[in-house]
Amino acid sequence: MPEMGALDEGGIARRFWIKSKKYLFFAMYSPYFASLASGNLDSCSFLRCISQDVHFLKAFAQAYELAEECADDEEDKSAIRKLRKRVKNKLKNYDAIVHEWGFEPPADRTSLLATQKYIDFLLATASGKVEGEKFPGKIATPFERIKLAAYTLGAMAPSMLLHASITKEIQQILDPDDSSHIYKKWIDYYYSEGFEAAALQLEDMLDKLSICLTSEELDVLERLYLQAMKLKVDFFATQQIVQKTLVPLSRLQGPDDFHLTVFCDFDMTCIAVDSSAVLAEIAIIRAPKIDLNGSETQLTHMPSADLRSTWSVLSAQYVEEHDQCIESIIPAEPAEKFNYEGLSKALEQLADFEKRANSRVIQSGVLKGLNLEDIKRAGQQLIFQDGCRGFFQKIVRNENVKADVHILSYCWCGDLIRSAFSSEDLNVLQVHSNELAYEKDISTGEIVRSVECPMEKLQTLNNILNDRNTDSQQLTVYIGGSVGDLLCLLKADIGIVIGSSPSLRRLGDHFGISFVPLFSGMVKKQKELVDGVSPNWKGLPGILYTVSSWAEIHACILGS
Repeated sequence: MPEMGALDEGGIARRFWIKSKKYLFFAMYSPYFASLASGNLDSCSFLRCISQDVHFLKAFAQAYELAEECADDEEDKSAIRKLRKRVKNKLKNYDAIVHEWGFEPPADRTSLLATQKYIDFLLATASGKVEGEKFPGKIATPFERIKLAAYTLGAMAPSMLLHASITKEIQQILDPDDSSHIYKKWIDYYYSEGFEAAALQLEDMLDKLSICLTSEELDVLERLYLQAMKLKVDFFATQQIVQKTLVPLSRLQGPDDFHLTVFCDFDMTCIAVDSSAVLAEIAIIRAPKIDLNGSETQLTHMPSADLRSTWSVLSAQYVEEHDQCIESIIPAEPAEKFNYEGLSKALEQLADFEKRANSRVIQSGVLKGLNLEDIKRAGQQLIFQDGCRGFFQKIVRNENVKADVHILSYCWCGDLIRSAFSSEDLNVLQVHSNELAYEKDISTGEIVRSVECPMEKLQTLNNILNDRNTDSQQLTVYIGGSVGDLLCLLKADIGIVIGSSPSLRRLGDHFGISFVPLFSGMVKKQKELVDGVSPNWKGLPGILYTVSSWAEIHACILGS
């Protein structure tokens, strides 16, 4: 089945879906879908949820009717009419469809609060009465009516796409030979070509109706689309279930003294650049220029041109030798099973290389003369990966989350990292990295070295774990994306790999590491969960979990 939303990449529907797709994860990792995907969702919770379909279908039929009235072109009217007819047919045959899924239609179909919020929003949109949005006044001209039809379809599209996309994710991890999954027929229904075709037709109509909208009106449409997405996600996130679930990890249903410790790399994990390049650029920009008398300031020992040339040589040498080192430590033949000892020995060679590279940086003097205030300003301007800053802000500022948060980094300057976070964040979040040596807030060029290699990262992590309170139930998560993170990723209960480092994947594959999508791993663990037994993520050694974005990490650990 092609990817949902696979329309013209320039289409409005496609663009809106991509921009709001991060909210998909908050539905996927909800306790409701985690339990449904694993097959152990209690049937009462399932029936309570699907009982709301009748309310949604009635609202959709009404919204389609209003959109059809607003459409100007007869072809558009016909297309919307077909979509409405499909909804009406499903509503008419709903009890029979539920029987086909293997369940008795629920007797109680009382509308839930989250259901009513979405319905009220949808019908207000279709009527041109959403609070805070500028809608056509009298809706008199054909153009104004087309605009309202576009707004209405924009408030409907996310609902169908969420169903189709989530069931696609679930379908991909189901065993095709396992017929015991009691919700398989429900999954098959929403993963069917017929349902996908209807969703794509709705997107196609949204594209067509929005062609004539101005940029301001497209902004309105996007806000309506996003609000519809949030309301539908909230519907799934607030579904009440009775059994224990693994997600969100920060609120595991267990003892009151449960404690979460999150470790995270910084360069290329939290931020999209290498911090060493940031420090070098500060040095180059702030380096002195030779004045008219041929003298230099005392800020540094070489002019910017020399600094740039020196840094260019150091950087090129590092990249070349790093690649050579990785090639030299990769075994000729991949291991048949996880080989931790072999990986550790291989990474010792990488450790030697990293320390030699840092020694060259110190000897070169490129970091000499850096002003601490310049470093702090640069840190405050660092751009985080999409969703990363929001994750840390929520985890350190949420009083309901018992968590310690640690940044473990090869960065040469912990002040650069600390300045990237607010003082409020630093009350909880701790930074462990190398540090620059200063004299009166001016760098001497020396690096106080403490976290230079994979082994030192692992030792730092172990020291933190050894110092924590062992009386409570503990869960450790490490988030990283480079070769230097491998040992820490493997040490944590849950090692989450973000990014697409070829070196990490190659090295991992050759030493028998298994890379498992986080959603798939979570569902598997949910299947193994037994009431009264504490969840165990560690399981078999050598398993790391992969994610596509920080939104996925946020959804799994913190929920919506």
